[in-house]
Amino acid sequence: MKAAVMTWVACAVAVWSGLAAAAPQELALSLRDDRVDVTVDGKLFTSYKFPHTQKYPYFFPVNGPASGESVTTETSEPYPHHHSLFFACDRVNGGNYWQDVNERGQILSQGPAIVEAKGTSVSFTDECLWDRPDKEPVIRDTRRITIAAPSETLRLIDFEITLKALDDIRILKTNHSLFSARMTPALNVLSGGAIVNAEGKRNPEEAHGVESAWCDYSGARDGVDEGLAIFQHADNRWFPAKWFLRDYGFMSPTNMNWIEGDRLKLAEGETWTMKYRVVVHAGDVEEAGIAKLYEDYKNLADGG
Repeated sequence: MKAAVMTWVACAVAVWSGLAAAAPQELALSLRDDRVDVTVDGKLFTSYKFPHTQKYPYFFPVNGPASGESVTTETSEPYPHHHSLFFACDRVNGGNYWQDVNERGQILSQGPAIVEAKGTSVSFTDECLWDRPDKEPVIRDTRRITIAAPSETLRLIDFEITLKALDDIRILKTNHSLFSARMTPALNVLSGGAIVNAEGKRNPEEAHGVESAWCDYSGARDGVDEGLAIFQHADNRWFPAKWFLRDYGFMSPTNMNWIEGDRLKLAEGETWTMKYRVVVHAGDVEEAGIAKLYEDYKNLADGG
């Protein structure tokens, strides 16, 4: 598996390197007891936190390249159970792997493994079990995370996750689902920030519930413009998925809130793979060139 991952990383870095005139930044990855730390030129960019006291693993901080402060929040009102940048889901075989007490369900890391610890990109894998006390796990997920910094103003997180059903799975209609980001309050729409999708629709009034290949959430803090975009891979189910968006800082590409038949079924042994790219950037959506960055990502996915 390591050889396959490294081949993918080499191709990704070649495309990432062409995104900006500046040379790619040097990264380093270190595995701690309860987190994976990733630095860019010696400064912390993000940590992947995975202790079993949490509901699920998540990334925090996710530091902006201009401010050095997190563009996401680890917890804040409303809905303090949103933790920065994460993958989770409610209403899975009667369990809740999104919010509520841990006894309702947890996504438990079995321990990340480093693939590449230094260079112009770093990567690691993690296997997680969707667990409830006194019950057998219902899902095993396998994650592959690759991180790069193609310039001083860009940070990239490629997140790939494969769910394997360990039993017959039924996920009921829910807005609490799948890959999500919660922005820091200073950058949200209520504070003067903006959500923009691939079609140029802005903010929840125009873009909520709308299919789009990507969305960007950005704003100004202490005079510094920064943001975060999520790109959907064209192979994902429902591509381009509809977006669940909120002015207080939440965004997620997911059709689970609009799913036909009000439920999704996975047979025991069935797998479901989802891929995303997170772009953490200086400037707003136009200054960061998010539309062009998505085209580069699409070309990479197409093998171009």
